[in-house]
Amino acid sequence: MDNHTNHNGETLVEVKNLVKYFPVRAGLLQRVVNQVKAVDDVSFIVKKGETLGMVGESGCGKTTIGRTMLRLIEPTSGSVQFEGKDVFSLPPRELKVVRRDMQIIFQDPYASLDPRVPIGESVMEGLHIHKIGTPKERVDIMLETLKKVGLEDYHARRYPHEFSGGQRQRIGIARALALRPSFIICDEPVSALDVSIQSQVLNILKDLQSEFGLTYLFIAHNLSVVEHVSNRVAVMYLGKMVELTTREELFRNPLHPYTKALMSAIPVPNPRLKRQRTVLKGDVPSPLNPPRGCRFHPRCPVAIEKCSQEEPEFLEVSPDHFVACWLAQ
Repeated sequence: MDNHTNHNGETLVEVKNLVKYFPVRAGLLQRVVNQVKAVDDVSFIVKKGETLGMVGESGCGKTTIGRTMLRLIEPTSGSVQFEGKDVFSLPPRELKVVRRDMQIIFQDPYASLDPRVPIGESVMEGLHIHKIGTPKERVDIMLETLKKVGLEDYHARRYPHEFSGGQRQRIGIARALALRPSFIICDEPVSALDVSIQSQVLNILKDLQSEFGLTYLFIAHNLSVVEHVSNRVAVMYLGKMVELTTREELFRNPLHPYTKALMSAIPVPNPRLKRQRTVLKGDVPSPLNPPRGCRFHPRCPVAIEKCSQEEPEFLEVSPDHFVACWLAQ
């Protein structure tokens, strides 16, 4: 299973066979009675300077992947290589150094800001922790970073509650950017914002990427947002990656039935055109007890018998187009 072939650009991050199970405890002794299989054997690479979009319904494991890659939650097994270093086996001091280069923008900008601290301090927090620059240099970096995300000097003295949702998300971006990382995980950075503000924030992320040569893992549940920002797109379903290819190829030729169903839900800008909606039957199965075989088969409109028996491998079916589906292989 070679899905680590590089067609262009060098690999910045390589995720191999990543697994994260959360134990479910019950009873008086809090014994582990089951496992939530949040992420189950996922492998992919992120190339330098690209944006890899990761999309899927709530609960498919995409946020867990992002947080596990940074070791904000500890993995069950697998490995993450960042610039050749194995993130999961680094001792605390070295992990801290690597974390300077790997930052995260959280979904809810309000929850990730301390309400008692002016936002200028919040943005400088990482600079203090990593002992970057003199106090004056830190202030300069902070003010410059706020400017980059479209905020003014006087904003630095204000508190989080004095900002709108879109401005708070800019502050979140500024915090991640202040350390000048090379890799940023954007965990649904626009899903809590109004549509009119979403495009502003996405454009800021794009401008910063070209200015600083950033690499993004962009997690979202909205395919049209992912189409706007990504070079390649990975589709997740119930802890597994089901399809991965370039943005153009995915939107032109989706191979997995689940990807096709997601596509059919994107609104068409022309009111005269009606897209054929693929309405999936049933609910997403529980990650406590994923179905046998292909995890999508209970809801799949084209499933054959084999789908409920054997799990399809994640294979490269055409150059740079990977899919886990018996009908596509």
